[in-house]
Amino acid sequence: MTAIAHLRETLTTVLGPAGVISDPVELRTYECDGLAGYRVVPSLVLLPTTTAEVAAVVRACHHAKVPFVARGAGTGLSGGALPVAEGVVISLQRMRALVEVDPANHRAVVQPGVTNLAISRAVAAYDLYYAPDPSSQQVCTIGGNVAENSGGAHCLKYGFTTNHVLALETVLPDGSVVWLGGPSPEVAGPDLRGLMVGSEGTLGIVTGVVVRLLRKPEAVHTLLADFPSIEQAGNTVTDIIGAGIVPAAMEIMDQLAIEASEAAVGAGYTLETPAALVIELDGPADECGELFGAVQELCHRNGTTKIRVAADDAERARIWTGRKAAFAAVGRISPQYFVQDGVVPRTRLAEALGTIGAMGAEAGLRVANVFHAGDGNLHPLVLYDEARGEHERAEKLSKAIAELCVDLGGSLSGEHGIGTDKACSMPVMFGEDDLATMDRVRRAFDPDGLCNPGKVLPTPRLCGEKPGPYRPHPLEADGVIERL
Repeated sequence: MTAIAHLRETLTTVLGPAGVISDPVELRTYECDGLAGYRVVPSLVLLPTTTAEVAAVVRACHHAKVPFVARGAGTGLSGGALPVAEGVVISLQRMRALVEVDPANHRAVVQPGVTNLAISRAVAAYDLYYAPDPSSQQVCTIGGNVAENSGGAHCLKYGFTTNHVLALETVLPDGSVVWLGGPSPEVAGPDLRGLMVGSEGTLGIVTGVVVRLLRKPEAVHTLLADFPSIEQAGNTVTDIIGAGIVPAAMEIMDQLAIEASEAAVGAGYTLETPAALVIELDGPADECGELFGAVQELCHRNGTTKIRVAADDAERARIWTGRKAAFAAVGRISPQYFVQDGVVPRTRLAEALGTIGAMGAEAGLRVANVFHAGDGNLHPLVLYDEARGEHERAEKLSKAIAELCVDLGGSLSGEHGIGTDKACSMPVMFGEDDLATMDRVRRAFDPDGLCNPGKVLPTPRLCGEKPGPYRPHPLEADGVIERL
């Protein structure tokens, strides 16, 4: 009996028949995450519902020396949940319990399968909310947010997931269970909680999360400003920060992204404008009102052609719907796309965007831009059509854009993670000693290399034979054989 067959038999006893997926057709549902350019079909998919079941699964994999990959909602954009062909996927989608809400201490305890937005909805009655808000917050899960240290539009003022997570229940790669962190932001000893957040599932599997909740702000003011160029929108961002104003969010979309978003949700953006800037301020009412006036003045100084101020919560939600729909909406104008999330200094935004535009023109590919302008976190989407043989060109351009961000004094990733997509670019940002240190930390947690292997750190297999788009065998193309 093979290791996988034995594992299937063992774990069917633990999880029940409904908790183990082995059908070849059903397995293909899990062959990729949101970065659909890379696909690998796992040997098994396991669906635990408790920490004890996750621990039992990991112990079985550890004993059998079978690699395993944790998966949330599959909305990741760096190939972080890409399966291993001879391994298993541990899906946490069934772990959706909101375990406890502690409004007095502004805390909640949730399982990893709880969606980001569900936390805010569950605590709204207490006038509280959970601050990190990725664009996919309606579907992405808190476990995935922890793995990638996700941010979102409001990370400019409120920070990333790591700033809002107090403690983590974690199943280590040998199947043991530990709590990292504590009930308060500061705990004695090494910050193992901080080490786990953003480790992309390579150090263990998070099965419980204690999140920090914030009081809803007294006032919120939102505007949408059109600009004659994306450079002018970027300069406005620089001027606002330079004036000592820290908005809750500042987001830029270019004309291509606006076109896609409007086709999808019709949020009322101006189709013909080269760039749109969403700015939101929140806080005490008097302070918010005064700063909002100053922000509008800076928009006018930089040549805005139109300012739309949200008159109420409904209009504010509509503006944000347009921004948060942009990634998915790009699928309306392109069959496939790569998305990057490199970071550049704010003062080099215009330079970065101009260079990216020139690189796209040289490659003969369109690039749509949607990004967190306030902290220089770019999200260029490289559009391509695999049927027209554009995949390799698009992948090359996407990689070059990520490395451009490093050249400009930034980093490879702001919130999507390194995953499979950017692992081979890590030596551009880190030296040999840095990478060796990261590898030593990883091996301290996972000496057998079974926990989400092939991610984050470059390896010969990954960089020499990186998984690419599926190309049918000639016999399959001729109808002689069938792919399962």
